[in-house]
Amino acid sequence: MDEGQYYPRLVGPSRAAGGTTVLELRGELDILAVSVLSDRMDEITGTQGTDLVVLVRAVTFIDCAGLSLLSRARYRTRQRGGRLRLTGVSGGGSVARLLRMTGLTGSFEVVADEADGGDDADGAAGPAGLTDTAGTAVA
Repeated sequence: MDEGQYYPRLVGPSRAAGGTTVLELRGELDILAVSVLSDRMDEITGTQGTDLVVLVRAVTFIDCAGLSLLSRARYRTRQRGGRLRLTGVSGGGSVARLLRMTGLTGSFEVVADEADGGDDADGAAGPAGLTDTAGTAVA
């Protein structure tokens, strides 16, 4: 049986935009979801120089297993000369809340997206409409 049938709303489409892979996570990011996602995330982060943006706006719940998945992905991309950024991390969302509770807020690079009001002054945004915290388009 296909993994996606267990969590049909868990992982949104991944796409490459200007060399950046954007992966959207949805639903509950718990130990069961991580068991389904870990191989795919390892595949994405196993490439040299990967530039990965993980959209977590639609994550409704995250526990320590989900945080471990994100931390492992960040470590693997850095080890291979790449970069991992989180977007869709709002102040009241489950991911932001867990990062604050664990003291890991500064450990992840967080960028704003269009839904967070992150357009720069010219209204231009990066490949997936992503900007960094200064409002600069993310390439």
